[in-house]
Amino acid sequence: MRTNQPQDIAPDALPQVITRYLDAHRAHDTATALGAFHPDATVTDEGKTHRGAPAIGTWLTHAAGEYTYTIELTGAEKVDTDHYVATHHLEGNFPGGVVDLHYRFTLSDGLIEDLVIEP
Repeated sequence: MRTNQPQDIAPDALPQVITRYLDAHRAHDTATALGAFHPDATVTDEGKTHRGAPAIGTWLTHAAGEYTYTIELTGAEKVDTDHYVATHHLEGNFPGGVVDLHYRFTLSDGLIEDLVIEP
């Protein structure tokens, strides 16, 4: 029976491409993080959509340097074989100082096709 409801999974059960992106993003390794995306992928963060590798590369560089913060992966969900959610707890010098963010991934052909980051 298919439920269309997200299923909690262990964070280490996320697909390898998501884990590769998350690890690279935390390490400020823009080239490796960018390699996890389709060339025409989209990322939506802070209400702005970045489309294609050049725009996503600029976003990755900007996001890595704008604030100092800690990030902890606190949960993961599998919606279906192509859709996953990774929940992160961030604390730092950004406005508000503390936030839980949901990274909503859509995968295609083993790469990230779409990423939406929102509270």
